[in-house]
Amino acid sequence: MRKISILLLFILLGCLSSHARLIKVLAIGNSFSEDAVEQYLYQLAEAQGDSLVIGNAYIPACTIDMHLFYLNNTVKRYAYRKVVGGVKTEEKGVSLQRIILDEPWDIITLQQASVLSGLPDTYKNLPALQRSVKLLATNPKVDIWWHMTWAYAKHYKNANFEIYGSDQQRMFNSIRDCVRNEVPKANISHVIPCGTAIRLMRYRKGEVMNRDGHHLSYTLGRYTAACVWCESITGRNIDGNRYHPENIKAEDARICQQEAHEAVFMSHLSRYEVILP
Repeated sequence: MRKISILLLFILLGCLSSHARLIKVLAIGNSFSEDAVEQYLYQLAEAQGDSLVIGNAYIPACTIDMHLFYLNNTVKRYAYRKVVGGVKTEEKGVSLQRIILDEPWDIITLQQASVLSGLPDTYKNLPALQRSVKLLATNPKVDIWWHMTWAYAKHYKNANFEIYGSDQQRMFNSIRDCVRNEVPKANISHVIPCGTAIRLMRYRKGEVMNRDGHHLSYTLGRYTAACVWCESITGRNIDGNRYHPENIKAEDARICQQEAHEAVFMSHLSRYEVILP
């Protein structure tokens, strides 16, 4: 039965719609969602014929617990970054309620602050956050997804990294385990696997994916994350997409696309208990 299910998955992934779509996606995040969605993502979708409205509810280092508190108490602390028609705007001092109500979002993503992303006990309020966001959303068909973040660079020297023994492998494994074990408790089944893609890129390109040890580099790091997001939310294979910025070579862009596609594919297979690396 599992073999048949996986075969059907292969077929579904290959039968992508040729029709252009407008997809409205909101990230409730922090600087890691800033790295992922505020550059390159719109252009990648546009190159394949789709149009996105991208929102990012941004507070640096914001955690699950903080998002829930700010939502329940109508705290106006967010920077609301929005990309429409490829043009990014920003409004400061905005409540999360107003951001959620601003559009009939098709997809809203949640995430944990990077330092806590591999600590299971920090996910206890995720179900409450998921419910609160979904109840407030104006699109009755909205999907709540999870943005899987990445482990820190091997050379990173920081007290946050010491929580994981300053060990990149241990941090990745901890994040992966939380995605597998804690996120489903919040009735979230779709994962945008940026953490896996960055890990795969490190196999290919080495420790060049971060600009400061934890945030993504402005070139390969952010482009890879955008590729993961594009394929995840549009359902189209990112490998072969025509768009890449001038500061990324075509050969490197293709590697980013390949590893992003591999990460998304592996994320789908993980639903059938296929082990991630």
